[in-house]
Amino acid sequence: MIRQAMWAGPGPAEWYPGNPERLNRFLDKFFSKEYPKQDAKAVIVPHAGYVYSGAVAGKTFAHVQVADTVLIIGPNHTGQGSPYSLMRSGAWKNPLGSVPVNETFSMALLENSEFIREDETAHLHEHSIELEIPFLQRANPGVTIVPLVINDVVSSHFKTVGKEIARAIQCYGKPVQIVASSDLTHYEAHEQAQKKDAAAIEAIRSLDEQKLIDTVTALKISMCGLAPVAVMLAACKQLGAQRVDLIEYKTSGDVSGDYSSVVGYAGLIII
Repeated sequence: MIRQAMWAGPGPAEWYPGNPERLNRFLDKFFSKEYPKQDAKAVIVPHAGYVYSGAVAGKTFAHVQVADTVLIIGPNHTGQGSPYSLMRSGAWKNPLGSVPVNETFSMALLENSEFIREDETAHLHEHSIELEIPFLQRANPGVTIVPLVINDVVSSHFKTVGKEIARAIQCYGKPVQIVASSDLTHYEAHEQAQKKDAAAIEAIRSLDEQKLIDTVTALKISMCGLAPVAVMLAACKQLGAQRVDLIEYKTSGDVSGDYSSVVGYAGLIII
């Protein structure tokens, strides 16, 4: 499948610029700066419209040495597809060009997992993966991706799938970076969102997926990418991760000026 850009402008529903020159000008704000580049095992970034979360995502990606192979794990906002839907082959188009799916690593995932299934339907209109691709392509024009959308709410599966992903990376034999796409608290007052999100970020920084699940459940944090982040944490622990660095945290209120109902965005790097 050639997955067309669904969320690029122009138009009233624009989530990010559809014009290549406008998109590159936006990306220049981050990639023209001399940030230290980290060989990260994984990255957590938000996926809202660039006007709201793009600065958090851009600054985070600008701190990363993006690998040639990136597994992007996003939550399922449409309800379509399997619990763990993998796009095995093809490419994703965006205003900067086309990014190929890495079929070799896709097959490694399918061969090493009892949960992950080839299923393109979950990818047809999902924005949580599409919005990360221009950042990756700008950081590494030769990047290849493997898109995985999760619609599973059975938290006991997350650790298993994370271990399966780690095993697939080891079998693949080349560096694979994981991008977990997630926004944090949705539509609560700014101060309340900050408190809840601080607790979620603390759990993430402990490299403990169960602590994150328990924290999100106990505090009723409306974190849309809990499954992708928990799976990513489980995989990274298997791969020897040592620490998590918080690069940036903001809410939509920092952009709109409306602090009565915000969405939280965090950018973190797993080393």
